[in-house]
Amino acid sequence: MNDQSWPTLTSALLAGEDLAATDTYWAMTQIMSGEATSAQLAGFAVALRAKGETAAEVSGLADAMLAMAQPLEIAGPALDIVGTGGDMAATVNISTMSAVVAAAAGARVVKHGNRASSSQCGSADVLVALGVAIDLPADAVRRCVDELGIGFAFAPTFHPALRHAGPARRELGIPTVFNILGPLANPARPSAQMVGCANLALAPVMADVLASRGTRALVIRGEDGLDEVTIFADTHVWDASRPGGVVEDVIELERTGISQGKADELTGGTADLNAAITRSVFAGDTNGPLEAVRDAVALNTAAALVTWDAANGIDPLGDITQRVQDALPRAIDAIESGAAAELLDRWAAFSTEAAR
Repeated sequence: MNDQSWPTLTSALLAGEDLAATDTYWAMTQIMSGEATSAQLAGFAVALRAKGETAAEVSGLADAMLAMAQPLEIAGPALDIVGTGGDMAATVNISTMSAVVAAAAGARVVKHGNRASSSQCGSADVLVALGVAIDLPADAVRRCVDELGIGFAFAPTFHPALRHAGPARRELGIPTVFNILGPLANPARPSAQMVGCANLALAPVMADVLASRGTRALVIRGEDGLDEVTIFADTHVWDASRPGGVVEDVIELERTGISQGKADELTGGTADLNAAITRSVFAGDTNGPLEAVRDAVALNTAAALVTWDAANGIDPLGDITQRVQDALPRAIDAIESGAAAELLDRWAAFSTEAAR
């Protein structure tokens, strides 16, 4: 739009008009520079949510976040495994566990995450409980990735300007586009991503954004509503891991060979509890619900490895279920061999030393 102002943009959204990426880029720049008032931010976010976000609008917002982020340059391909949250399932930290297993299986992982906002335990919370130092500057994160194959980009460290949006978001108390921007704003700009999205309407939007960047990605949503590859049902996939755009597909649980779990077997809790579950699974304990957790982590890791392989030019034949099934032995071996447990211990020690 020629007139980029809050009244103009918000009025257009209320009229049901889509904005250009340049318009939402301007809006996010205003927000992150502290120029937008809480009322302007809230009105814009609610109007955008009510209309329904487009890929162009979300791209503009995420691109502005990345432009204003602290840079994190990682040489070569990198992988992120992340979920939007919002599925209200209170599961253990599956994506965080899967990130460690993927790195133990040979991927180079830069996980972007934060502390919990609505649940008991976010990725940063469980990593702290596991002894990993999270609040590291870019150079230390890069050294973790170079030395170990895994690092953590703590969102407040790399997106300090986003603090300006915090008060208005908390006062609103409802999901808005900000809930999906984190997975799209990893400062390392990974070439491979697996993103869980609990919101059925926004999952294809996120996939379109990632595809437009050339990221080899899967956006996934369990048919039970989980923002993970679920072990309770099939999983809907928006597949951007191959050139040519986004293809909708389904990971068929029965074909993967993973047994269907019971509803409460992935339930987590506090950071300390989730950390204890993580260590038990990595130690090879499959007693009770731990077997289901191990299966869920292996399945999610396998799906993430599909994107990692694609970013490295490896594209086996078959639909998404076949490709996940083919990657599954690598994920299981990384757990059963003790490689994931060893990597976690090394990461805790190395990151703690890097934080000094």
